Amino acid sequence: MPARSSWKGFLRLSLVSIPVKAYTASSSGGGEISLNQLHADCNSRIKYQKVCPIHGEVTQDQIVMGYEYSKGQYVVIDTSELEKLRTEGDKAISIETFIQPEEIDPIYFTDKSYYLTPDGPAGQKSFALLQQAMIDQNVWATAQVVMHGKEQLVLVRPLERLLSMTTLYYHSQIKAPASFEDELGNPDIASEEMKLVNMLVTATAEKPFDHAQHRDLYTERLTKLIESKVEGKELVAAPSEEPTHVINLMDALKQSVAKVAAVRAPAAARKTAKKAPPAKKMAASARQRTPAKGKKKTG
Repeated sequence: MPARSSWKGFLRLSLVSIPVKAYTASSSGGGEISLNQLHADCNSRIKYQKVCPIHGEVTQDQIVMGYEYSKGQYVVIDTSELEKLRTEGDKAISIETFIQPEEIDPIYFTDKSYYLTPDGPAGQKSFALLQQAMIDQNVWATAQVVMHGKEQLVLVRPLERLLSMTTLYYHSQIKAPASFEDELGNPDIASEEMKLVNMLVTATAEKPFDHAQHRDLYTERLTKLIESKVEGKELVAAPSEEPTHVINLMDALKQSVAKVAAVRAPAAARKTAKKAPPAKKMAASARQRTPAKGKKKTG
């Protein structure tokens, strides 16, 4: 169970308010390796200090928030004053509408996702009812919520027994695909080329997709690099890939389809072999069905 939620409030649908907590969906660190900036002369770590031009370095508890209303003139805003500005509506994830999953393109997803859980036993039943209804009807929800000091557009969707909430970009924040139309041109596409591409897509498809099988290979190589340097071993560069030879599109498609088929064929053969009866058993069965030469059947 996560130690601390990042937000508390209500999930509101019409007159129904469900007390919920929000937890950041991404795990801390996520297996990534952070590199620090060092001074090249002495390898001391570079520090980023908060400095007042009059009093020098200051600590976090000496810092307040302020708005510059004119050059060099600020009005100080206390965090408690900001909290008083929040209405009951600001403390709720207010569902506006339910949509079909295909109605929203992933281009609008930001990198901020949260898990929603009921906040205490009182909200568990209503939470479960809403979550199951969204699964039964295969719908997601768009909602508005105030988080991190600003109003956010969010997408709420069922995920296993939880609800997942992802913040969305507003439409005005995304560049229109049509603005890149000049980059595309109007190439002539032969039917044979289209057929081969479709064959390649079908052959390469992973069914079903298993996210857990995909690894961060760069981080694994970086980890080995760090371990080698710590142990004083000679560094080994990553193996270089074979240079790609430029070939025409049709040849590239044909070779790609053949390559994928060759990779998949052994796996398919193994599956078929598992289903087929062993050769010895088949031979024995055949001998039992065939009378031995020189012997007559007795009636």
